Amino acid sequence: MKGLRRYLITSAIFVIGYLLAQYYKPKPTDWSTSYLKEDKIPFGLYILYHQMEHFFPGAKITVSGLPLYNTLKDNHSNNCSYLLISGGLELDKTGCEELLKFAGRGNRVFIAAFDFGKFISDTLKLQTGSSFNFAKQKKTRVNFVNPQLKSTTGYTFNKGIGDQYFSKFDTSKVTVLGKDAEGHVDFIKYTIGKGALYILPNPQLLTNYNLLDPLGAEYAGKVLSYLPASGTIIWDEYNTRGNTEDQSVLRVIFGHEQLRWAYELALIGLVIFVLFEMKRRQRIIPIIEPLKNSSVEFVELVGKVYYQQRDNRDIAQKKINYLLEYIRTNYHLKTTIIDQEFKTALALKSGAGDAAVNALFKTINQVTEGVGVNDALLIDLNQKIEQFYKQAK
Repeated sequence: MKGLRRYLITSAIFVIGYLLAQYYKPKPTDWSTSYLKEDKIPFGLYILYHQMEHFFPGAKITVSGLPLYNTLKDNHSNNCSYLLISGGLELDKTGCEELLKFAGRGNRVFIAAFDFGKFISDTLKLQTGSSFNFAKQKKTRVNFVNPQLKSTTGYTFNKGIGDQYFSKFDTSKVTVLGKDAEGHVDFIKYTIGKGALYILPNPQLLTNYNLLDPLGAEYAGKVLSYLPASGTIIWDEYNTRGNTEDQSVLRVIFGHEQLRWAYELALIGLVIFVLFEMKRRQRIIPIIEPLKNSSVEFVELVGKVYYQQRDNRDIAQKKINYLLEYIRTNYHLKTTIIDQEFKTALALKSGAGDAAVNALFKTINQVTEGVGVNDALLIDLNQKIEQFYKQAK
């Protein structure tokens, strides 16, 4: 027990020390793109979501976790804005049609995404391109077309933010709202019925990383200024979240690196403890002699007794009785009268054939009617009985 206590104390000190080191070490920056309102990582939307009241002081902010069609099908208002920020959209035909109907009733739709999906791209005849150059890696400079929003120096972003633009669109239906330094259109508006659809191909312009920069925050505020400051703003959560939510039982543990390491170390420690205890306490397994087959020895003994007595008639009669019992059990035939009808029925049921059955019972008659049974007759009887067993079915 003293060794076990020492092992447990040492393991506990090691685990606690490792957890403290992991807890206080600098966390690496997570550059993954989530676009989730609760994420504080560079490409999350924590700042934007918590500044919505500042951007829209007179609006009511609601979050929708339902598919777009379910959210908008019963919405009959005409002073509402739908905000959708995501890396990519996969709206079906009904969702796309419902979105356009919603905008046609006098509402506003704002979409910021890299990929707009098949139905939106086909319906609006949109194609996107990118001006990012891996060799030069120049910073992107964008600006607005509206003189009231246009900056004299423009807005410059690094890390490829703002590189995507619209390479193809229907100029007869589109109002250009923004361009980059090379003249590519990167912010457009569709007038649909009484409402409007605004599309921005660079959702990272609205993330935490960009809003921490004063120029980035100014650009985001001007982009969102096209939406009315009053009414209701629906924050789309369904298309943004996608499959990032983990529904497993251990999602809390695996969602935090320190807890995940603690869980894995606990499992490793448990395995080491079990192996250590097995090595210390396992006893020597005794060698158990296998049981002897006494039935074989019994048969050999009985055979020797019969061989020494040389009673061939008794051996032959026992084999005949066993054969008749086999016939009664398996073929349900009476063996009290051995006539030709019995032999024919036995040959038919057993499948051994008339010749084999007749030869068998001919030898049996020689044994039962004869005075003595010599070795040759006993061997002949045994061979015919064994042949019958092989041919019988």
